[in-house]
Amino acid sequence: MVAIVALVITTFAIFFNAAAADPDLLQDVCVADLASGLKVNGFTCKDVANISAADFFSEGLAKPGLTNNTFGSLVTAANVQKIPGLNTLGVSLSRIDYAPGGLNPPHTHPRATEMVFVLDGELDVGFITTANVLISKSIKKGEIFVFPKGLVHFQKNNGKVPAAVIAAFNSQLPGTQSIAATLFAATPAVPDNVLTKAFQVGTKEVEKIKSRLAPKK
Repeated sequence: MVAIVALVITTFAIFFNAAAADPDLLQDVCVADLASGLKVNGFTCKDVANISAADFFSEGLAKPGLTNNTFGSLVTAANVQKIPGLNTLGVSLSRIDYAPGGLNPPHTHPRATEMVFVLDGELDVGFITTANVLISKSIKKGEIFVFPKGLVHFQKNNGKVPAAVIAAFNSQLPGTQSIAATLFAATPAVPDNVLTKAFQVGTKEVEKIKSRLAPKK
């Protein structure tokens, strides 16, 4: 009986570990062919004769991003779309810069857990569980915080100086859904009668929010 229980626990552990991130690679490398028209779950591989060190390199996170925008923050991704060599490796990074008062607004990553390491400044961060419990903390330079896969989370710079983090993900392309933009700036638009009932507000309030979140033309 003990042996059976141990076998079941081991099987579940292997299954959930495999399901927690991208599938494992089946060869040394599979550099993404971003120009290929073939649609697969991920990206097709370049011929190994055509790969180079450039496929595994990026300097995109070396410099702070510009934060002179509505939210006062900027996410600079280093995922498979920027580093083709990440294809099938199940990891990626981002750099997030925050102006004083800047916000990385509530969002989710449907395919990855996120871990942030503070490069500079201080941040108020948090995520909300499916039981609507807020787990939050203030973090500063050198500290780490984890946002579980799929849960709504945010980061806010309440300091008087800029802040920055490096974010690590257990997916080559974690995906991001900003809650406000998803609901109020979708194409086609989410019907007003859905949003007014969900948020218990009037049509004018919904239209006002939609106009503010509409893509700039």
